[in-house]
Amino acid sequence: QVQLVESGGGLVQTGGSLRLSCAASGNMFSIMSMAWYRQAPGKQRDLVASITGTGSTNYADSVKGRFTISRDNGKNTVYLQMNSLKPEDTAVYYCKGDGTWPTRYEYWGQGTQVTVSS
Repeated sequence: QVQLVESGGGLVQTGGSLRLSCAASGNMFSIMSMAWYRQAPGKQRDLVASITGTGSTNYADSVKGRFTISRDNGKNTVYLQMNSLKPEDTAVYYCKGDGTWPTRYEYWGQGTQVTVSS
């Protein structure tokens, strides 16, 4: 069982920056694909960015050029650096880890609120 704990959310003005962190328990982190999702009130949960165990990244079009996902396998932590924040980035941000060995699995964190004021 893996536990994911997010931190770093908060209130920021338009144009500001935040860095989210997601710390994973256990010893499977380095082989897990990690991702950040977000969910605004009344909307579905959407993928923001993902990173594989080997460091390949993928971003939603809405955050390309503004957000950067990274990971530190030595610290079992994945980060989301968010720059040039906009009010439409306001949401609860969730960390997800998944993999297929030894069997398919998926873990979610509890979420952290990000609020961007205009």
